[in-house]
Amino acid sequence: MTDNADPASLLQGSCHCGAVRLTLPAVPEKATSCNCSLCRRLGGLWVYYEFGTVEVTGHPGETQEYMWGDKTLRTVRCRHCGCATHWEPLNPEPGGKHGVNLLNFPPELRRSVTVRHLDGADTWTFLD
Repeated sequence: MTDNADPASLLQGSCHCGAVRLTLPAVPEKATSCNCSLCRRLGGLWVYYEFGTVEVTGHPGETQEYMWGDKTLRTVRCRHCGCATHWEPLNPEPGGKHGVNLLNFPPELRRSVTVRHLDGADTWTFLD
């Protein structure tokens, strides 16, 4: 992070048009870049938090969801600009996680995070 960056402002992100806003509870240490059929198309860079700890404004009113496969989670995007903002479980359980697309946050935050590469297309193992 740059010396001038306000840590609190780095935790605030939004889709391109600003209709969906996200506030992280803490700076992430790691992010996941996945090559599965959906993530490679979305270009998502995912950070994970306990479900309910990320403040999401504009959802569900300004969002659309996409579900596929075993339909255990929904990928959420802004209904106006189309940016993928996060994914969440359909049936949240205590301690369950959801993913937030780090690409909707200031570049300084992304540069401060270690990125791991997940082979979600084939082996479901990390490549690094």
